[in-house]
Amino acid sequence: MIYLVCIIVAFVAAFTGSLVGLGGGVVLIPSMLFLHHYTDAFAWATPQVIVGISLITMVFTAFSSTISYYKTGRIHVKIGLLFLTGSIPGSILGAWLNQFVNADHFSLYFGFLMIVLAFLFLINRKGPADHKFTRQSNPVVSVFIVSLIVGGISGLFGIGGGAIIVPAMIFLFGLSIHTAAATSMFVILFISIISAGTHIVLGHITWEYILLFIIGAWIGGTLGAKVNQVVKSNTLEWILRLLLIIIGIRLIIEGMM
Repeated sequence: MIYLVCIIVAFVAAFTGSLVGLGGGVVLIPSMLFLHHYTDAFAWATPQVIVGISLITMVFTAFSSTISYYKTGRIHVKIGLLFLTGSIPGSILGAWLNQFVNADHFSLYFGFLMIVLAFLFLINRKGPADHKFTRQSNPVVSVFIVSLIVGGISGLFGIGGGAIIVPAMIFLFGLSIHTAAATSMFVILFISIISAGTHIVLGHITWEYILLFIIGAWIGGTLGAKVNQVVKSNTLEWILRLLLIIIGIRLIIEGMM
């Protein structure tokens, strides 16, 4: 039974994360923490182990999603690569700064940030999507600065950057929700590989269960990417908005405890 639960959790997390470009960790981590607290069968799932499993699962979620998105031409490779130039060093810097910051307070602040981002989708954005980037006078500098901030926040809060990458791509660079989600998964693939490698070195991986999560993540990531292609932009934006609100509320509660 425990094996089936692991596969289902990974599938739901990967499907949701791939669908809107969040990566899946925001679903998998709280789900596993809940199981850890309320059933002895998941006593092995300590916070460190959960984060490690989440990152490895995210690698396969992002990999399967990226393959599906790339085949359909959804990924904006140029913006994705530019995001990596800033997000990777930014995440390292953020992780280093984390030791000097009160994590509880930042969970509270980050929760409010997620809710603000959710309500930004209510703003009427003028102009055709996917063209704003090409009209900017210096897009390389803009993307690097934004991605550096995104990476820093991701490393600082210990939360996957998809919740910020997708809104940033939509509002600052004019990408459609479909392209932003696909490009976000492309970026998350490389960031999660680096982060997962660190946790493997630190010994935070429970290899007995990891294959189950990989199976669920691969199927969920592939299916989520396919569903993304047939769902209307407005529907995807509502799904993303609701997920950001749920994430925000969870972080606010966590920060107030």
